[in-house]
Amino acid sequence: MSLKTWKETLKLCTNDNHSTSTSSYNSSLSDPIDTNRNPRIPPKTSLFKQLLRIQDPSVSLLQIEPESETHVIDEKEADGSSLGGSKSDISLFDNTGPYEPLVLSESPLVQVPASINCRLLEHQRGGVKFLYKLYKNNHGGVLGDDMGLGKTIQTIAFLSAVFVKDATSGYPRSLNAEQANKDRPVLIICPSSVIQNWENEFSKWASFDVSIYHGANRDLIMEKLEVHGVEILITSFDTFRIHGDVLSEIHWEIVIIDEAHRLKNDKSKLYQACLAIGTKKRYGLTGTIMQNKLMELFNLFDWVVPGCLGTREHFREFYVEPLKHGQRSSAPERFVRIADARKQHLVAVLRKYLLRRTKEETIGHLMMGKEDNVVFCAMSEVQKRVYQRMLQIPEIQSLINKDLPCSCGSPLKQVECCNRTVPNGIIWSYLHRDNPDGCDSCPYCVVLPCLIKLQQISNHLELIKPNPRDDPEKQKKDAEFASMIFGHDVDVVGGNTRNESFMGLSEVKHCGKMRALEKLMLSWISQGDKILLFSYSVRMLDILEKFLIRKGYTFSRLDGSIPTGLRQSLVDDFNSSPSKQVFLISTRAGGLGLNLVSANRVVIFDPNWNPAQDLQAQDRSFRFGQKRHVIVFRLLSAGSLEELVYSRQVYKQQLSNIAVSGKMEKRYFEGVQDCKQFQGELFGICNLFRDLSDKLFTSEIIELHEKQGQEQENPSARQDKNDLVAYFLPSLETCGTSSSINSDPNDKSIKLVPDDFGIVYAHRNEHVVNYGPGAQDEEELSVAQDEQLKESYIPCSLKRKQDKASKKENMSVKMQKKSQYSLLAKYMGMKEVEFSKWLLSAAPAEREKVLRDYKQQRNR
Repeated sequence: MSLKTWKETLKLCTNDNHSTSTSSYNSSLSDPIDTNRNPRIPPKTSLFKQLLRIQDPSVSLLQIEPESETHVIDEKEADGSSLGGSKSDISLFDNTGPYEPLVLSESPLVQVPASINCRLLEHQRGGVKFLYKLYKNNHGGVLGDDMGLGKTIQTIAFLSAVFVKDATSGYPRSLNAEQANKDRPVLIICPSSVIQNWENEFSKWASFDVSIYHGANRDLIMEKLEVHGVEILITSFDTFRIHGDVLSEIHWEIVIIDEAHRLKNDKSKLYQACLAIGTKKRYGLTGTIMQNKLMELFNLFDWVVPGCLGTREHFREFYVEPLKHGQRSSAPERFVRIADARKQHLVAVLRKYLLRRTKEETIGHLMMGKEDNVVFCAMSEVQKRVYQRMLQIPEIQSLINKDLPCSCGSPLKQVECCNRTVPNGIIWSYLHRDNPDGCDSCPYCVVLPCLIKLQQISNHLELIKPNPRDDPEKQKKDAEFASMIFGHDVDVVGGNTRNESFMGLSEVKHCGKMRALEKLMLSWISQGDKILLFSYSVRMLDILEKFLIRKGYTFSRLDGSIPTGLRQSLVDDFNSSPSKQVFLISTRAGGLGLNLVSANRVVIFDPNWNPAQDLQAQDRSFRFGQKRHVIVFRLLSAGSLEELVYSRQVYKQQLSNIAVSGKMEKRYFEGVQDCKQFQGELFGICNLFRDLSDKLFTSEIIELHEKQGQEQENPSARQDKNDLVAYFLPSLETCGTSSSINSDPNDKSIKLVPDDFGIVYAHRNEHVVNYGPGAQDEEELSVAQDEQLKESYIPCSLKRKQDKASKKENMSVKMQKKSQYSLLAKYMGMKEVEFSKWLLSAAPAEREKVLRDYKQQRNR
């Protein structure tokens, strides 16, 4: 190899061409070696020196340059005739890229071992620097990267740099005088399902002495800790919760908590056990920093860096209340200004202790992208009737009317007088079978059981029937309850006991979601797609399994009954086998630690109140190594409780984006979390059991906001037609087609969606939630003084103008897309909703034909 050629090879690793260098790294992991490309020359490690001496015994160690110097190879070296290099040649090269030493500190010298550094992506190097900066400042922090960006690897690289460890070195060497601290071990607390993964990653990347404090060998590990024979100790959340008092007595150098959002509840025993850890160097790893409430954010950071966000009451009054009330749809402009100021202040404070990056920001150029579609499926007629009967049961009526005056003439409310107990209710009677007078929580104790029943009806009527795994008394109660709400439809659904008929369980006509799923899967399987099918209920997985068998699809299944040691083999088999078309997964069992990049379609059959559960399920497929475009379908039953579940997901995601990233979010909802005065359409018991069968709850809220936004921000782009559904559906551009649109409506080869397709409405979740850019940019945000953030605080006019201009630009692009979609629907002779249904079921060839024909017609 010539000197010029080798110099050109090094240019692939420069920061100026980050995309190229990262792509090269990515392809090196998965693609065959290209013999026509110039091979990269690895750094000279001690192992390299040993091999060099074996190849040429005449070479002495003195002739080999030290590892810290850059070795330059000229044409003679390529021929093997020279082993030295001119130091003057070193200045000719830009020493950047994967093989540039990742120096974390100059004095004393701290750097990531070359054997690890050469395998890190650019964003992972940034994460290592962030962790070391926290370590150097003697306080903790949170690495909040998206799921799948390698937080485990970044942590191991950071520890290897601090303790001078790599895959070939022996015991750690101290780089400074603090040898006593360097001898202290590192504690890692994580879910039990990923303990093995942590141990495997340590064995691949470094040579630490790793011990597992979990199971029957705890006493032996403690003895090993006492004699300083452990460098890394890994334990589970449950084990630490039980034995935290013993482990907290040890002087830990560093404590790392994986899935740190588990510390969201300050009342939990796990949180209290973690507070007893003595070290200040506490690090949290999580891709979902906040899940349900803003106070969860405080609990996490107050453990990581105690006092960094002030007191609990200060955080609630200064941040939580303004942010929540400023997000209310009818909030006065003054409230919105205050919320905007507090949001920026909070983001600036968190930036000191938090590094948060998304896939789009880091490895988006290495992936084909993701669409998160929310599909509202019409319930079957039987489901609708059963759902209506469920809303009329005595327990739910008692909850709905709880605040009305009591009918006995008492001045008290019904919940305080005659209707505190519900003795004529089947659910209430079973819960209080040992206490006929009720409990202290009556009647609120029946809220959760009633919600579960409504969700079961929304998913499949078979779930209402008795579970054979339950005790006989509960099965008897469930059979009685099923008879009551099935009414005269009991024969239609196969009776009030478990249906043993294979054909009956696999039938889709009585389940709106399965009817839509049947048509979607038919299209996907014909295109060679692989599908992940998630459900929170194991019984629902049983029904879906029979459905797949009936349709002849080959599948794998993973739920809580599968031993942890066998789960990886199932994953590997699905990824490597072209014949496996579907993977049935329990959301609870498969939410963490699975890498299923061979699938490019993800279906979430039932939504979860916690939005993080659904996002984690999506990331089983959409992660590093995915080579295809991922399309997610969340199936919801229109007019049911699931619409409220999803709306609360949107609300929670918006609050998280506002508080953590400082993003702009649309103000859809009137409700305010934990505020009885502003329960709006989202919160309160009455909303939980509200009859939504006569309206499109979610679409009406979003449509109202869209109309208001058009009137206020872009009147010239106002349209009389309902473009909302058309805009939020998957665009044709993302399906591999051009932006020009239309087709001949008389062409019979294009099949319209039949009336029983079962989809009422759909939109893209990322367009609903992630509205505006975040406040975190390349410049450091200055933290304003508290006295400047009083209620009279108004941001500078320049900033307001910039925000307004950016907002108008975003709206202009959206309106152009909506206009395109409307033109296509009009040309096809369909309304937007009808065309959107056709688009969901159409094959790629049909979509391409539509675009091609329309483009030809427009050119005429």
